[in-house]
Formats: sequence, C-alpha cells, structure tokens
Amino acid sequence: MAKQKAPQPQPQATGKKASKEQKSEKLFETGDGAITKITPRLRTHYEQVVRAQLQQQFGYRNPMQIPKLEKIVINMGVGKGEQEPKTLDNAVRDLALITGQKPVVTTAKKSIANFRLREGHRIGCKVTLRGDRMYVFLEKLINLVLPRIRDFSGISPRSFDGRGNYSLGLKEQILFPEIVYDQVDRIRGMDITFCTTAKTDEEAFALLKALGLPFRK
Repeated sequence: MAKQKAPQPQPQATGKKASKEQKSEKLFETGDGAITKITPRLRTHYEQVVRAQLQQQFGYRNPMQIPKLEKIVINMGVGKGEQEPKTLDNAVRDLALITGQKPVVTTAKKSIANFRLREGHRIGCKVTLRGDRMYVFLEKLINLVLPRIRDFSGISPRSFDGRGNYSLGLKEQILFPEIVYDQVDRIRGMDITFCTTAKTDEEAFALLKALGLPFRK
C-alpha cells in the first residue's frame, strides 16, 4: 500500500494580515464558533425586489442601467472648531458612534471675513458610508431614527439636486440610539446626502422610495 503523506500545516498569517483576518472573523463570528457573513436585509431587498421593480417601471434594457445607491455622506458642522477644539472632538465622537466609522475632519475651502473664517480652519466632520455599512445605516435611519421625530409626517420629496442625489437634514443627533443624552455637550444637527447612480430625479425618487424612505405625500 502506498504510504499517505501527512497533511502539511498551513502557514499562519502574521503582522497586519493576521490582525485583519482576526478582525474579520470576529465581526462575523456566530454563537457556535462558525464564521459567516451576514448580508444586510435592505441590501438583499434591493437585489431581489427593487432591481426588478425599477427595471419594469422604467423599461431598462441593460441591467447595468438600473440605478443603485452608491454612497451615503453624513456631514456634521461645528463652525467654531478652530476656537473650540473640544466641541469638534465631541462632534467627531458622536458621528463615529452613529455611523460605526471614523469621521474625517473637514476644513474651510475659502476665507469669509463676516464669519471670521479663514481658509483651512476646521469647521466640522464627515463620514462616507458604502457597501454593507451604508445599508445598515439606512435601515436604522428608516426604522428607528425618523420615527422619533416629533409630529413626523414624512420627508420632503423636493430635496433632489437634479442629478439623482437627495439631501436630508436632521436637527438633533440624539435621535440616534447610540447617543447617550447625559453625555451630550450640546445639540447639533447633520446633513445626510444619498448619492445614487440615477440619471434623473424621478429615477432616484423611485429608488429611494422602494428602499423604504418615507417621502411625504
């Protein structure tokens, strides 16, 4: 009988590669120790329902023409970030808690004397969400955050920019469940922009409505 070779041990990843793999496994580890990736519900809904709905509504011949949500940009302005560094730090902390991603500090592009603003001054922070994190944030926004607004009757359907993108403003960061009210130094709002691949506002409206954004009638 031929002698079977003993299985060779696989080389273990080291350094940065190892830390990335361990982080990935930890993110998707289930209770029984198995490693699995969980696709956000809203992403599955888009791929299985919304795409077919839009193709039928607008008669796209090529599946690549079907619009999709490309990214969500959340911007939180501070104004006096250069004079009050602690305020900017707290805004960065709040936005990181809300999105689960490290924000980027934004700076003024030009000087405005009336506002005592100089080019390069730190004026806020922003986060750009893509992929699964984008869909998780959108689902949280639809199901948890918007219903918390007092006397909420839907969002305005008029805030499109003519190129398939939609902007939404929130006045309070405490609407998000991650924010602890007792730890808030001040109430601050944010602008949320939904960037789509749609060519027209009509297509973008149909896409966002199909994904669940509650537009006002």
